[in-house]
Amino acid sequence: MCGRFNVTSDPLQAVFMDLLEQNYPGPENFNVAPTSNVWIIRGKLDASMPLTTIEARWWLTPNWAKEISTKYSMFNARAESLEKSPAFRTPFRRKRCLVPVSGFYEWQRVEDRKQPHYIKPGESTALMLAGLWDEWHNPEDDQVLTSFTIVTCEATDPMKFLHHRQPVMLGTDDVATWLNHDTDVDLLQSLVRPRLPHSLEIVPVSNFVGNSKNNGARCIEPVGSSHQIPPQS
Repeated sequence: MCGRFNVTSDPLQAVFMDLLEQNYPGPENFNVAPTSNVWIIRGKLDASMPLTTIEARWWLTPNWAKEISTKYSMFNARAESLEKSPAFRTPFRRKRCLVPVSGFYEWQRVEDRKQPHYIKPGESTALMLAGLWDEWHNPEDDQVLTSFTIVTCEATDPMKFLHHRQPVMLGTDDVATWLNHDTDVDLLQSLVRPRLPHSLEIVPVSNFVGNSKNNGARCIEPVGSSHQIPPQS
């Protein structure tokens, strides 16, 4: 799964300049939790339209929902059910987005406790997570809420010691395919299968990050030796 990540300007500045030719709008957040607002990149309706970025709430609220709610865990979307879920089916077809992050966190169960780990790119500057977005209109004041979810798949073998699920990570060559509204569904499905398009570095960190109110560089300070995971196709 993906229940916590961080966004820092150092790696994300390069992403936003490369894809959008603009500065990363920030702010930095070393401990992003569900229902937080972050910047996502949305795809093209056709070849004449550029990519756009928008600040969105991390917890998808479908456009047909009666109200904003956290009753159901909509911050992640299982790849296996994207075309079956009423909440995810249309966004999967027409409202895909990119969630650029500096890295994400996962907790490994060790006997009677959980050890947090920070997962970051081994070589590339940032991780490109596959996301879906939607817009909900408040019938009372006509305000619009843009929200998103992060797509997850079964964990690849090297990641299973942390969790049985992992966020779908896109390679550099996958980004345009994912964001293009005309991409064939079969090709989209090939992008959300278990794989690692680039190497990762797994870093044990302290329990400081466990409290979503904690922030700052202390969240990613190592408390043990890290190890590398090579790409998995």
